[in-house]
Amino acid sequence: MTDKLLEVKNVSKNFGENSVLRGVNFSLDAGEILGLVGENGAGKSTLMNILFGMEVIHHTGGYEGEIYFDGEKINFKNPIDALAAGIGMVHQEFSLIPGFTVAENITLNMEKTNPSIISKVFDKKLENVDTLGNIDIAGESLNTLEIKIDPNDKVSEMPVGHKQFIEIAREITRKDVKLIIMDEPTAVLTESEANNLMKALERLSDLGIAIIFITHRLREIISICDKVIVLRDGEIIEDRENKDLTMEEIAKWMVGRDEDKKIAKKRRHKEIDKEDVILKMNHLWVDMPGEAVFDVNLEVYRGEILGIAGLAGQGKLGIPNGILGTYPVGGECVFNGEKLKLGDTLSILKNKIAFVSEDRRGVGLLLDEPIYWNISFNAMQVQEKFIKKVMGIKFRDEDQMKNLADKYIESLSIKTMGSHQKAGNLSGGNQQKVCLAKAFAMEPELLFVSEPTRGIDIGAKELVLDALRDINVENDTTVVMVSSELEELRSICDRIAVICEGKIAGILSPSEDAQKFGLLMSGEKEAALNG
Repeated sequence: MTDKLLEVKNVSKNFGENSVLRGVNFSLDAGEILGLVGENGAGKSTLMNILFGMEVIHHTGGYEGEIYFDGEKINFKNPIDALAAGIGMVHQEFSLIPGFTVAENITLNMEKTNPSIISKVFDKKLENVDTLGNIDIAGESLNTLEIKIDPNDKVSEMPVGHKQFIEIAREITRKDVKLIIMDEPTAVLTESEANNLMKALERLSDLGIAIIFITHRLREIISICDKVIVLRDGEIIEDRENKDLTMEEIAKWMVGRDEDKKIAKKRRHKEIDKEDVILKMNHLWVDMPGEAVFDVNLEVYRGEILGIAGLAGQGKLGIPNGILGTYPVGGECVFNGEKLKLGDTLSILKNKIAFVSEDRRGVGLLLDEPIYWNISFNAMQVQEKFIKKVMGIKFRDEDQMKNLADKYIESLSIKTMGSHQKAGNLSGGNQQKVCLAKAFAMEPELLFVSEPTRGIDIGAKELVLDALRDINVENDTTVVMVSSELEELRSICDRIAVICEGKIAGILSPSEDAQKFGLLMSGEKEAALNG
C-alpha cells in the first residue's frame, strides 16, 4: 500500500532491441499537477501509453517495473480498465463525433437512462436515453470548467478551442475520475483559450483531481505545475518541485547533453555566401495533417547545410513535403531565380531538386523491387538516365543501373546480398542508405532530407551523416535537413531554423547554447533571442 495516488517504480520498456524507457521512478499526489516535458522520442508517449493501458504495450511484450494507483498495483490490459480505475486521458488528436451534440459527446457511454417496459422485461441495455438529463450532466461538467458552451450545439460547428474543453468535460464526467493525462492540450489553442484552460486545470486540481500535463510550452509548465519531470532518452533527468525554476533551466535539461565541444569538433567550417540564395520561400503554407505550415519565410544559401528543427506537430516535416507536392501547398518558392510550380512534383524534380522522405517504406522505396531498381528509378524516370536505345526503341540499361548500385553499396556500406536483393528485405538502416543513394543518383543541386536517421542504429547514423557531409562538400550540393535529433543537426549544419506552430521562430548558429533551441521550440522567441 502507498499514500500516493500514483507511484511508478523502476519502469522500463523495450521495443525489440530499442530501449525506450529505463528505470523510470516518480510519484503523484491527489490534486497535484505534474508537468512532463522532453524532446521528441524522449519516452513521454510510451510512458503515458503504459499508464493508460494502451494495447500496443501488451502487444509488444509489456513492461518491466511496478505501478501503483490509488493504493493498488495495476497493469491495465486496455484503456477500458484504466477508465474504470479512474484514469482519463485527453489525446492530442480529438476523439469527438462531429455529428453528435456537445452533450451526446460528453456523456457517450455514460448516458443517463430511464427504464421502459421493454427494459424491465428483457435487458437494462434497452432503457431509454434521458436526453434532458444528459444535457444537464454535460452542462454541470462545462460549468465546472467555467466555459460557456451550449450542450445542444453540434460538435461539427464548434471552434477548435471549444472541442478541447469538450474533451476535458467528458473526462471529468466519468465517475470517480482521479487522474487525467493531458497530451499537448494547448497545442491547438489561441493564447486566450490556453489561459482559460490553465484556469480550468487549477479548478480540477482544487477538486482533488491529479493531472499529468504534457506540453512543449514551458511558460505553461512554470505557471501551473506543482512539480516538473524532464525525460531525456528514456530516463528521468530531473524531478523537481516547481520552486524558482526558469524556462532556461528546463530547456537545458530537455536538450542539453553537454556535448557542445564535441559537436563543434565534428562540424566542418565552410564559407557561405549569404548573397547567393538558391531557394527563397515566401509565405509558404502546407496543409499536411499533423505537420501544417502556416506562413514560412526562409532563405537557403547555396552550398550550405541548413537544418530545420522543431517539436513534433509544429510543421517541420510539412516544408519539404509541401514543396515536393506530397500535400496541398501555397505561397511562393523561388529556386535559382525562377518560381517553382508548387504542387507539380515532376517539374520540381526536373529542376534538380531531390527529396528523401521521412516515410522510407511508404514513399521512399519500391519494396518489392531490387536495390538497383530503387537507386536508379527517379533518375531514369525524371532525367532519362540509364536508358539505351536499340533500333529507336528505349530500354533500361540494367548494366549501368547495377554498376551504379554497386558503387553506392560500397560507398554507403549497404549490407546486402547484392544489388538484386529486394529493398523490402533490408534492415531499416540499409533501406535509409538506399533512399539516400536514390537521391544522390539524381545529382541534385538542392537536396531535402527528412528524418534521415530515424529508427536506425548508431553506426548507420554516422554513415548517413557522413554521406550528407560528403555530397555537400564534394558535389557542392545544398542540403536542407529536417530532423528531430537536435544534436545531429548541430553536428552537421551551418545554420538551424527552428519552426514552432507552423512558422519560423528563429535561426541559430549550431554553436548556440542548447537551451536557446529549447526555448525557440517552446515558442519563447523573445527569451531565446534576447537571452
